[in-house]
Amino acid sequence: MTIQINSNYLEKYAEDYAAIVCGQFFSSKQYMTGQDIVQLTNSAQVNFFVIKRLFELWQQELEKLKSNPYFDYRDITVHEALTEFMNVLSRRIKVEKEQLQPLLETAVKQAIQLATDPVTFYQNEISKAPTGKINEFLKENKKYYKWHTDVVAFLIDKAGFGHDESAYLRAVAANYQAIKESLESVNLLLATFGDVTPFDLDTYIVQEFPTPTPSFTAASEAGKEQESRSSFFDEVENEASVRKQVEPEPQPVQEREPEPVKSVETRYTNGAAGTLDSYNLKAKFETLSYKGMKGIMGELSESLAINQRFMFTKELFDGNADLLKHALKSIDKCDSFDEAIGLVNSRYVGELGWKPETEPVQEFLLLVYRKFEV
Repeated sequence: MTIQINSNYLEKYAEDYAAIVCGQFFSSKQYMTGQDIVQLTNSAQVNFFVIKRLFELWQQELEKLKSNPYFDYRDITVHEALTEFMNVLSRRIKVEKEQLQPLLETAVKQAIQLATDPVTFYQNEISKAPTGKINEFLKENKKYYKWHTDVVAFLIDKAGFGHDESAYLRAVAANYQAIKESLESVNLLLATFGDVTPFDLDTYIVQEFPTPTPSFTAASEAGKEQESRSSFFDEVENEASVRKQVEPEPQPVQEREPEPVKSVETRYTNGAAGTLDSYNLKAKFETLSYKGMKGIMGELSESLAINQRFMFTKELFDGNADLLKHALKSIDKCDSFDEAIGLVNSRYVGELGWKPETEPVQEFLLLVYRKFEV
């Protein structure tokens, strides 16, 4: 798929988004660190595109040093010392508001393009690669790609692929056609922007065009990671290792929230299968007695047990912890159970294929009910 976009809307949206985020963060802090950037917004892709740009600037700084003709940078001692210096430098990221805002604007625009038109985005990335080093370029940058990664992952670490740029470009387009039905919903990806300011997809996309299917085909294959982690930019290759302070690792626990009794029928609005009816849900939950339901729950985003967070991420949110986090924060902002169920219906039930009668969905809805009704 290729799309014709409203570039004026995109520019204004990115500018507003960056201004809001920077205004909130720098109201209490003077500068931002690398770890701050990794956790900056609910959109992991935006955060990592900012880090990607810093990585590019870091590499440019290294090349400037090596371009000095008066010193032997091929000497092993110099090489080791320079590597150590650059790694130390990478761990001292310190960005002030005036420098961060344009980086964030660019990252927002890139993330929106990746969400809506992954073929064009990844083809543009391939075109940036040095001649003859496309595979190395993709392997080095794959840590920064968080959305629609299956479109390009099969090219990474593809031993002996050995084709020129045009073959890579055709392969990306062909692979997209083969897997596009399994990719994450564009609406769900763009929903992660909503905590800052909603993104209007209908205003952004002017017209869509089908992508011609080229004759070249390639098998999809996951890349392997075996790189050292000696700099900040190496460490972000494994997102879990840099997000431990945000999302703790799931651990087995002895107790879980009691399961709702399944004998009471869950009905749906207007009889439409798969649509939750807040009235009938309340009638169901309030007739049942649950251990530990005394007292009002606080913020859902802070109240989930580790095992619940793990289950909801896996069973309800396609393994996307950022999407669960965004959903919980959005529900926390609702004023009532009815409003919360309306939000769940509009954003998640249909998009993620939830089956309302299943245990994970019922347990999730029970928590929402406890927040507003108990």
